[in-house]
This record gives sequence, C-alpha cells and structure tokens, in this order.
Amino acid sequence: MIVLATVVVTLAAALHIAIFVMESVGWARPAVWKRFNIASQEVADTVRPMAYNQGFYNLFLAIGAIVGLILYGVGMHAAGLSLILFTTASMFAAAIVLVTTGRGFIRAAIIQGTLPLIGFVLMLLS
Repeated sequence: MIVLATVVVTLAAALHIAIFVMESVGWARPAVWKRFNIASQEVADTVRPMAYNQGFYNLFLAIGAIVGLILYGVGMHAAGLSLILFTTASMFAAAIVLVTTGRGFIRAAIIQGTLPLIGFVLMLLS
C-alpha cells in the first residue's frame, strides 16, 4: 500500500509542478492562459502577476510533498508522513477553494484535487 501511496503522492507533486510551469513560466503563451479560461491577451497580461504568484504556491506544495516522501523513505516516518499529509491536504483544500470561485472551475478542481485526496487517504491507510 505504501508503494501505491508514494506513486500517487509523487503524481500529485508532478501535477503541481506542471501547474507551476504553466502559471509562472509559460503564462505568456496563449495556449497556456487559454487553459485557465482567460479570454484575451489583455486579461492574461492583467492577471499575469497573480498567476505567477499562484504558480509558486503550487511549486511549494509539490516541494513539500517530495521532501515528505524523501523523509519518509529515509526512515523519518513521523516527519515525512506529517509533511505529506499537510501538503496533500493543502492541495485538496485549494481544489475545494477553486470550486467556490465558480462552476466553471469544477473540472480544474477535480484535476487539481483528486490525486492529493487519494494520496492522503492511501498514506493514512499505509
């Protein structure tokens, strides 16, 4: 069970790194900002600072999950598990918040929140 939990948490971290890349690195490309339901270059330019900042939140959560997995893997189970549970719960909570911003974000919230929720549950069961 711990192997499956580790794989799922790793995938959740990878997804959040991908979101970081889109929001903080690739935002200037129309193909990227259109994925976030941004209608025009003007709007994309206006929200670019927010997207940049938000991307780093996703990166920091991913780093936390990865560090937690490393700590768990080297035998620091309590510290690693705590960090994994905190970061996956935060990822899932962010997805819940995303849903509260509008019905148009339900798909994105499901994508963003499913892996962390599964990883959280699997870590608890392991």
